[in-house]
Amino acid sequence: MALNKWMVSDRILILTPLRDAALYLDRYFKLLSELTYLHRSIDLAFLVGDSKDGTLAVLQEEVKRLQAPSSPFRFHSAAIIEKDFGDDLSQSVEERHSFKAQGTRRKSIGRARNYLLYAALRPEHRWVYWRDVDIVEHPATVIEDLMKHDRDIIVPNIWFHRIGKDGKDIEGRYDYNSWQESWRGRRLRSRLDKDTILAEGYKEYRTHRSALNWMAYDNPKKRQKHLHDEVPLDGIGGVNILVKADVHRAGINFPCYAFENQADTEGFAAMAKRAGYGVYGLPNYVVWHVDTEEKEGNLKGRKDKEEARSDVG
Repeated sequence: MALNKWMVSDRILILTPLRDAALYLDRYFKLLSELTYLHRSIDLAFLVGDSKDGTLAVLQEEVKRLQAPSSPFRFHSAAIIEKDFGDDLSQSVEERHSFKAQGTRRKSIGRARNYLLYAALRPEHRWVYWRDVDIVEHPATVIEDLMKHDRDIIVPNIWFHRIGKDGKDIEGRYDYNSWQESWRGRRLRSRLDKDTILAEGYKEYRTHRSALNWMAYDNPKKRQKHLHDEVPLDGIGGVNILVKADVHRAGINFPCYAFENQADTEGFAAMAKRAGYGVYGLPNYVVWHVDTEEKEGNLKGRKDKEEARSDVG
């Protein structure tokens, strides 16, 4: 699978919303510098809001270093946008990923994404690449690898490293927001109030959706062989998304309200599919997220995996 000639120098906009992210910026910029896609065809834009840990100051220094005239890694441009949304939700794992916080949190993230998107998108951009700050590992060719598929919207799989008691990497599954709908999920949505936002991966809403996380081969060699296998998706997570810019220009954004009982990136996927755009995932192409040390859900076993697969419809 090769890049089309017109893709080689396509202008890309990389967007990253930030809040209390100072701890992750060093690694973020290291990975950014290593990207093999032509840097002069890439524009960077960051949104900093509601931060209390010095994120803005650290970001400014990183951008200054990266964009220095002597830097071999310079990008076409880099913009920092500041906007507070009055979000006072704690960034601790316990509160941020608690079920109670999900509706409010996802609406807030949707607002931040949209603000950043409309502040930074320019007519020359052909693609928008959303990437979270707390990624720890991915192929340097990730942009080209996703772009080769020439899909309206495409996401990789998101896992995390964690060394178990036996000294082996458990290869934990992180993002449960990338999924295929199930008949149980459809039935549940038909019974919910239209303003209720579904939060995937929580026991309070048993959708039995099939998560992209569990569609991958366990064997690394098989994953490599089937690296570019695609599956259609109904919901996606926001850690790593490549979007054709015209999808956003058509008005497909990140709902900060309940759209088909979803918000933020899952609502974005629902809105895109309603408008006739294709949404796809690569189950065997893994991007590694920081281990947030969550104790449940992402360590589920084979039985849960097979049950989820059998319930899609």
